[in-house]
Amino acid sequence: MAASAVVIGAGVSGLTTAVCLAEAGLDVRVDTDRPPGATTSAAAGAMWDPYLVEPRDLVERWSRETLSVLTELSGTADAGVRLVEGTQESRVPCELPGWAGMVGARRCPPDALHDGFVTGWRYRAPLVDMPRYLRYLAGRFTQAGGQLREHHYDTLGDALYEAPVVVNCSGSGARALASDPAVEAVRGQLVVVENPGVRSFFCDDTPGAEELTYIYPHAEVVILGGTSDRGDWALSPDSAQAAEIIRRCAAVEPSIAEARIIEHRVGLRPARSAVRLTEERHADSLLLHNYGHGGAGLTLSWGCAREVAERVRAVLGATP
Repeated sequence: MAASAVVIGAGVSGLTTAVCLAEAGLDVRVDTDRPPGATTSAAAGAMWDPYLVEPRDLVERWSRETLSVLTELSGTADAGVRLVEGTQESRVPCELPGWAGMVGARRCPPDALHDGFVTGWRYRAPLVDMPRYLRYLAGRFTQAGGQLREHHYDTLGDALYEAPVVVNCSGSGARALASDPAVEAVRGQLVVVENPGVRSFFCDDTPGAEELTYIYPHAEVVILGGTSDRGDWALSPDSAQAAEIIRRCAAVEPSIAEARIIEHRVGLRPARSAVRLTEERHADSLLLHNYGHGGAGLTLSWGCAREVAERVRAVLGATP
């Protein structure tokens, strides 16, 4: 049976969008030139955090909705989502982020801060094992009747022949596929090490910091980051950057210094001046765009995907 909707891209935005459409009753196929485990999403840390993304008002709505869903999924054994407590800290005085109230963030007392930091806030948020979570989404998608196909599109025009509804979730690939020069890669590298007993997350949130430092503990491993190299499209790990990531993280959590390295990951965050969630009519086809999520693809995933599904229902009269 021909698909009634095609989603381009199998990262967290694409798979979540596909789940929402399939569970709304559409026949959905995901077309992707890379399997879920090879996408940028699979290389992510990843924690709920509205990072490197605009516009603020829509981001707040989308991230709030996603926070609710991820919190619910933390009770699902195979989803790879856990609620973890930890801190974001700054080396200079600063205000709490605008989203602090969503997670009940509270100021840390001075004696609870790591060395070199002058302010910080503690809260609990969803921490996600991305390879596991992507497998969960793919399984949920196929259980809803969806199909996943490895296929590359040179143009969006080619995709419009495939189904009456096409959703472009191509991430940094949208620069070429959607001919959108506003999309820019922000390269992120991280190191996965064996967990020496770390239980709380940490993130350096110093305003204007040139380097990222974060520690995201999962049951067996700890994700150490990171980098934020704008305009760098290189996907190979850099050994010097990896060593520097470990050094910065070990300065915060000394037990990390001797932890066994398991793997290196690199992904390209699809940065844009603002998320593109728009729709276009092309003859008998509906084309929607859902990309430009920067470093917040996970954080915005359910909010954006549900909005896409609502727009499709509004146009096509699909019923849940």
